[in-house]
Amino acid sequence: MAGIDSKDIKKIIVACDAGMGSSVMLASQLRKQLKDTGVSVEHTPVNSIPDDADVVLCHAGLAARARASAPGKVLVSFQIFLGDPAVTRLVSTIKNGGTVDA
Repeated sequence: MAGIDSKDIKKIIVACDAGMGSSVMLASQLRKQLKDTGVSVEHTPVNSIPDDADVVLCHAGLAARARASAPGKVLVSFQIFLGDPAVTRLVSTIKNGGTVDA
C-alpha cells in the first residue's frame, strides 16, 4: 500500500514486541493529541495487529514483523518512542490533512 489519505484514517495501532510498556505510553500520548479528530488509537503486540487498522505505528526494529502481520496496511516506523519526527508528522498530517505514506 502506497499511502492513505488522512481523512480515511479511523484507527491507528501502536505495535510493539509484547503490547505493553512503551507502546502503551505512546498510544496514550497519541490519544491525547488526536482526541478531537475521531481517530482511535490502540496498542497491540506486533504479531496481533487487527484487520481494521488503518495505520500501524511501530519501532523500526519491528517493521518487518509488522509488515508480515499486517500486509497491505500503511506502516509508519520510528526510532524513539517519544518525540520521534515520524510520529510528529503522522499527527500533523491527520490534523491538517494530507497523505500518510507507507
